[in-house]
Amino acid sequence: MTMPGKRPERRKGTYVLFMTLPEDMRLSIGSRGTVFLRAGEYCYVGSAMNGLEQRIRRHLAHEKKIRWHIDNLTMVASDMEAYGSEYPGSVAECAIAEVAVSMGFVPSVKGFGSSDCGCLSHLLSVPEGGKMKLVGNLRMSRVQPSGARVRECESL
Repeated sequence: MTMPGKRPERRKGTYVLFMTLPEDMRLSIGSRGTVFLRAGEYCYVGSAMNGLEQRIRRHLAHEKKIRWHIDNLTMVASDMEAYGSEYPGSVAECAIAEVAVSMGFVPSVKGFGSSDCGCLSHLLSVPEGGKMKLVGNLRMSRVQPSGARVRECESL
């Protein structure tokens, strides 16, 4: 129960955001410059230690101020969905990326989302059937924040 005037406790954890690029695209990604991404399914690995649902809700929104590398991509992607691992006991962000790579996921843009760690990238292209294998292997749960609107695949 939340005390009057007090905010509810925010959930912490790590997440994988899956999304589809419906066509090949060139995107301007801040300090990364312009990058070319082929049409297909991608995932982004992140952490949210100050509000898991709030972070995912923000990623799922298509209109927002650009703050992180991933914002450039989520503004044009479709079919987005997120899976999370809650703290305590959450799978570390870099460990998720390492497991994904070991399962055939391919790092897409060097340094994307990983400028604060030693990972090659936290943006990965997803192999056929990879999404359910990864979330099943890591026992992650679907996160659908209240009030989030997910845009289905459409022509951009």
